[in-house]
Amino acid sequence: MSHIQKSTFDFLIELKENNSREWFAENREKYESALADVRRFLTDLIAALSEFDPKINTSIQANKCLFRIYRDTRFSNDKTPYKTWFGAGISVDGRKLHGPEYYIHIGAENSFIACGYWRPEKPHLEAIRQEIDYSGEKLAKILNGVLDGGKITLFKEDLLKRAPAGYTEDNPYIDFIKLKSFVLDQALSINDLSHKNALDNIIVSYKKMLPFKEFLQEAIASE
Repeated sequence: MSHIQKSTFDFLIELKENNSREWFAENREKYESALADVRRFLTDLIAALSEFDPKINTSIQANKCLFRIYRDTRFSNDKTPYKTWFGAGISVDGRKLHGPEYYIHIGAENSFIACGYWRPEKPHLEAIRQEIDYSGEKLAKILNGVLDGGKITLFKEDLLKRAPAGYTEDNPYIDFIKLKSFVLDQALSINDLSHKNALDNIIVSYKKMLPFKEFLQEAIASE
């Protein structure tokens, strides 16, 4: 039974309170320990995903999925040098896939899991919108099943104010067509991730999200 160690969250909370290169250097051992813990959990997560999603296999390496903890501060007003979370995109191409994937965010302030396609490139975005136009009833049925219960939500903050070119406001699926990202997510607490059944519980949610991911995959398959 795999889970995230509480010591990993202790490190992230300390990092949030002491986000400097000096502190990080002095506490490098804590970082390495937390990183190893997250890698181990990701390895277990990848193995569990591979049991029901044919797009995932155990040859995917946790290291290839993890995003760097170092922040790019060149164009940001926030000059703190480190992220206060670990993030990982899980796909056949690790974190670099241009397509639907799984994501997990393990943070000092908030944690969550997600599944879908964040900001698709233009050809994929157009293909997904076309598929929604053609098969919106199928998508609505998928979402009705996934969203039942309220824990899993559809990310709706990233969307157009007006119907995109080629579509009208009276389209019955215009609320889906206006989306710029197609993502399901579920908030998690520190207790959720450090619980002995954390992996099993996350997999239950990812299984519910799989039909949504498959809908997106089918939409871009012939693009």
